[in-house]
Formats: sequence, structure tokens, C-alpha cells
Amino acid sequence: MESDFPKIDTREMGSTGEKVSAIGLGTYGISNYKKGEEAFAYAVERGVNLIDTAEIYNTEDFVGNVIRKVGRENLFITTKVAPKNLTSKESTLRSARGSLKKLGIKTVDLILIHWPHDTMSISEQVKNIESVQKEGLTRYIGVSNFSVKQMEEARSSTKSSEIVCNQVEYNMSKRDVEKDVIPYCEKNEMSVVAYTPIEKGTPNMYKGMKDVSISTGKTSIQISLNFLMRYTSVLPIPKSENLEHIKEILGSTGWRLKDKDIALLD
Repeated sequence: MESDFPKIDTREMGSTGEKVSAIGLGTYGISNYKKGEEAFAYAVERGVNLIDTAEIYNTEDFVGNVIRKVGRENLFITTKVAPKNLTSKESTLRSARGSLKKLGIKTVDLILIHWPHDTMSISEQVKNIESVQKEGLTRYIGVSNFSVKQMEEARSSTKSSEIVCNQVEYNMSKRDVEKDVIPYCEKNEMSVVAYTPIEKGTPNMYKGMKDVSISTGKTSIQISLNFLMRYTSVLPIPKSENLEHIKEILGSTGWRLKDKDIALLD
């Protein structure tokens, strides 16, 4: 291990008391499994434990390979149920069991409603996802792509569970969640898991980025991720199967942007 490699920060997942790495790894679009497994193993060895997948990504088998490579005890695994499979308790449980089979584990750490179903009530969706926890197939439940209104309804619909997070798109050009979703989540002790946090790896165009890069000695990708993490509730999950890119991503933790840099980027 590199002696000068920064320590990966940790943050609490919601109000669970569960510590996860402040930066996680997404898996949507992973294509080269061999390269990806090596890159993910490198990240896990250096403190990353948060890995995100979903049944519609077709990468649960990839994550299963990573689990076998690095050990289940070293990971916090999130997957998601697609809306079409939330229509009944039975279909939701069937979906969850299918995910667990692909992952090669008995229980996932966190399962999410991938996005709100168009016609079902939020309360019915929550009831069905809650059944996954009641059956012991997940430790925690959460949501994804929910508005504040939908989160409010979801939280009021749980019987014995807590909604621990909302996973949303959040990056330097898509910041609408700063107005309502992030404040709501912070007020109610929920995590905000940020997908597409580096906009497919192209965050260079922002005014002030070059100056901040010079003053910090960090790359635009590292700065962009650190900018999101100025909110203590936010957990970015960038995706990469490239080892050098993973190394760059991990360099976004262990330091903080100064107020003047944040103002320049803001």
C-alpha cells in the first residue's frame, strides 16, 4: 500500500450507526469484469466498503465476484428493486431473492426502491420493500429518485423500518437537490447517495476549476467529488473499472476544500 495514500473518510449511513466509506463505487455500465474486479479490490483494500448495484444494471453477478474476491465482511452492499417488481409483496420478495442469488449472499445491507412506481401509492411500495427486511433479506431499506414530498410519505408509511437514504443524481451541473432534498435528508438523519457525481468524467468546464486545481494540487474529478462531500450527508458513488481512475477517485477524500475554493466553484 502506498505510504502516502490518504485515509478514506467514513460517514454514517443515515442514523443506523453503520459506518461506510465517504466515497462508494457504482457499477452501472461496468463491462470489463476482470479489470473491474482488480480495480474494486484495490479500492476495498484502501478502505472503500460501499458498493452499489441494481437488478436492472445486470452487474449483481460482477459485485458477487468482487465479494468473493475481497470478503463479505469488508463490504456494505446496496441493490435496488425496479418499480415493475414492486407491485406485490410476492414479486418484491422474488426480486430481492433473485438479486441475492446473483450476489451470492444471504442478506444485502441495503435495498432501495429504484424509483417511484407511476401508479402505485408510495405507502404500498414502502410496505412491499419493508417486507424484504422483515424476511431478513436486507438489513436496511431506502429509496432512490424520490422528491421531498415522496420521501415524507415514504417515511410516514413504514411500520418497523427506517428509510435510511435517498439515492439521487447530484453533480456540479445538477445541483437542484441542494435546495430541498439534501436539507430534508440532513434534518431527518438520512444519507444522500449521489449517482453520476462526476458527470461521466467531464467536470473540467467549470469556472474557477483551474485555479482551485492549482491551489489544491488536486484534479478536477477529485475537486468535484470533494465539493459534493462538503455536505456531511452526501455519499458519492462514481463508477469506474479502470485502476488509474479508481486511484484518482480515492484521492478525493482525506482533505477538504477551503471556503474560498468552494465560493469560487459555487
